[in-house]
Amino acid sequence: MLSHGFGCDQNMWRLVAPVLAERFRVVLFDHVGSGRSDLSAWREERYASLDGYADDVREICRELDLREVVFVGHSVSAMIGVLAANREPDLFAKLVLLTPSPCYVDDDTYRGGFSRADIDELLESLDSNYLGWSASMAPVIMGNPERPELGEELTNSFCATDPGIARVFARATFLSDNRADLPKVTAPTLVLECAHDAIAPPEVGAYVQASIPHSTRVTLDATGHCPQLSAPGITAEAIASFAAAAP
Repeated sequence: MLSHGFGCDQNMWRLVAPVLAERFRVVLFDHVGSGRSDLSAWREERYASLDGYADDVREICRELDLREVVFVGHSVSAMIGVLAANREPDLFAKLVLLTPSPCYVDDDTYRGGFSRADIDELLESLDSNYLGWSASMAPVIMGNPERPELGEELTNSFCATDPGIARVFARATFLSDNRADLPKVTAPTLVLECAHDAIAPPEVGAYVQASIPHSTRVTLDATGHCPQLSAPGITAEAIASFAAAAP
């Protein structure tokens, strides 16, 4: 099961999914409020935190009668997967956390990559001019400035999201703190990070791996926060190798 991040949709997996489909059954979906999801199903009270998204993941698994799920969560979906697996561990065989962050805000000895003032400024900019925010932030998130088409794709994805829904999802994402949920994970877990990521620096990946029992950490020779687009080959291989390995 491949789960996309903020401002994206299942299309972000298009370069990875066919490779995985050669060996596994692959389930793709759009979070409510994203992509081609039913926007009428979106309710602010449900999706003001990551809990609503985690409940959706569990509902999809039950509806499709999925068993021994290898959940691959990109960015904020990594913590959505953690929450879902903690609530219903029998559904999930393994977790792959792709460029995860349990908390974006620096706190004492913890480095999330941003100060609270940074996050407040980011959210204020998003509130006042979402399209402008998307155009400026997407290339930073994507990285790989020598490949501007990647940043443009992420910008277009952000801009296709309803601004009101994006504001709520952004707060649920950037103000979340799921550090206390990590030690509760029981499924074997792969922490998959990029060598250079402006959104989730190496310290974050190290923290996640150290906090989750039965976890391993792999650093991809890749740049940016979306290696499924910038380095799909090695990303798919890392996911497949972990998924196929004996528990």
